[in-house]
Amino acid sequence: MNGPFTGRHAAMVLGGGFAIVIAVNLTMATLATRSHPGLVVQNSYVASQKFNGWLEAGRAQKALGWAVAAKADGGRLRVDAANALGAPLEGLKAIATISHPLGRDAPLTVPLLEEAPGRYAAPHGLTPGQWLVEVRLTRGGDHYYLDDRVVVPG
Repeated sequence: MNGPFTGRHAAMVLGGGFAIVIAVNLTMATLATRSHPGLVVQNSYVASQKFNGWLEAGRAQKALGWAVAAKADGGRLRVDAANALGAPLEGLKAIATISHPLGRDAPLTVPLLEEAPGRYAAPHGLTPGQWLVEVRLTRGGDHYYLDDRVVVPG
């Protein structure tokens, strides 16, 4: 440094420090609003009382050996389901709850129609963007739950 540390230098150091803090805060706020909304369950106490039941349901689902995948096909939600041997699962009762990740629209529950063996689709299309999809498949006493994110190209 060639000269004395003046008030102007102090103002630049303070201004630069505040600029860094503000830039970091804006970046973090932007990342937070574009990610998970934070709400997982409505009531954590009730969820804790049901936790063991959820674990048992998960073990039963895994024992089925079903392979289920959700995707956007031409703007429509499509779910493909196969058994452990890769054969299509026919005759399932299929229901999907579709919602926007940030709660932009109210969740919509729709029945999925069997278009081909093991292929189920929503009766109408989705607007472009990301969608949270909860799929429930049932046949007799067998239940399968899939929670996935689907992207409809714009």
